[in-house]
Amino acid sequence: MTTYTSRRTLLKGAGVSAFAAALGAPMPFSRFLPEGLIPVALAQSADDALRSKPGLTLLNDRPINMECPPHLLDDNVTPAARLFVRNNGLPPQIETIADVDWRLTIDGEVETPLNLTLADLKSKFETVSLQLQLECGGNGRKFFRPGASGNQWTFGAIGCPEWTGVRLRDVLNAAGVKSSAIYSAHYGADTHLSGNSKKNPISRGVPIEKAMDEYNLIAWAMNGAPLPALNGYPLRLVVPGWPGSCSQKWLTKITLRDQVHDGAKMTGTSYRVPAYPVAPGTPVPEEDMQIIQSMPVKSLITFPQTGARVSPKEIFEVRGHAWAGDDSISSVDVSIDFGATWARADLARPKNNYAWQRWRAAISLPQSGYYEIWARASDNKGRAQPPTPPGWNPKGYLNNMQHRVAIFAV
Repeated sequence: MTTYTSRRTLLKGAGVSAFAAALGAPMPFSRFLPEGLIPVALAQSADDALRSKPGLTLLNDRPINMECPPHLLDDNVTPAARLFVRNNGLPPQIETIADVDWRLTIDGEVETPLNLTLADLKSKFETVSLQLQLECGGNGRKFFRPGASGNQWTFGAIGCPEWTGVRLRDVLNAAGVKSSAIYSAHYGADTHLSGNSKKNPISRGVPIEKAMDEYNLIAWAMNGAPLPALNGYPLRLVVPGWPGSCSQKWLTKITLRDQVHDGAKMTGTSYRVPAYPVAPGTPVPEEDMQIIQSMPVKSLITFPQTGARVSPKEIFEVRGHAWAGDDSISSVDVSIDFGATWARADLARPKNNYAWQRWRAAISLPQSGYYEIWARASDNKGRAQPPTPPGWNPKGYLNNMQHRVAIFAV
């Protein structure tokens, strides 16, 4: 038995029945468990998480949520240690997972329900590797006014690793998708914070048209290595371009439904925005909220870091990434005069659809003083990033404001 090693991580108020439910097994000697201790299998340590992802910022430790500072996202392919963490419940303990025993069920509106092992996935379907963007729907929430509850993400709930797995559509086709299927429902092995085994911490889905996109993966590896425990080991969905909440971690089941999925975090205001523009702070009836689908056009400055110092008139490189949900990037511009004028950056092609695009610009600062570098991406449909948070909504989703860094010419 052990205590949590960081503040606020004790399962406050949880009793033996809650622990047993979370563990999936009875606790024969529970009466001897000292007050203030929890089973070691549930001791999700924020300190351990920070050690596995050095440099990330801890936003919450129950459940663990971490974002990456923009300057640490400079790699073309996001390293596992730099990928943000968005948890809704308690992940399964890695010590209890045997890859050979892991099962993925495909059921619901299918002709032939499937029960697949990891070995089945690797042997019966084509293995593919794709670099795919993954972004939290609340990335940028911190900047909305009035504010919204939830993790106060700034700019770092985004990454673009290389994922290896099988196409979701290949697996669904093997099960035989019925014409009655209109929506997917995703389930994982994580446990609700309450310890109630009957409650899912999150269970979201996507329209069947999105589910059948060839770029969705059922993935078991990231950058050529097994998935990190906090990012879904041993199996997860990757549904790029849409909120990361659609990409179920610790994946155990996909059910095809004949209605829009109504699982945990699919109803109410969860991952929904008003169907029409509203003034900041306006109450919005639940029936006027619509499910978020494609993420908006965005860009990030990864070099230089805010606070950097350069010599006046010295030419230096500014670089970063840009992405646009289901769409593609047409251009990226940078400004050093608070948006009065803009200069076009060089834009690389993505490695594949749904990968972010590297951009670079060579600039200089005319004289000593304080400057800000602003980045503005535009997508292939003519939409550009605004300078301030757009489209206020009650939960603080879809903020695609321009990223800025402060630079001193000295």
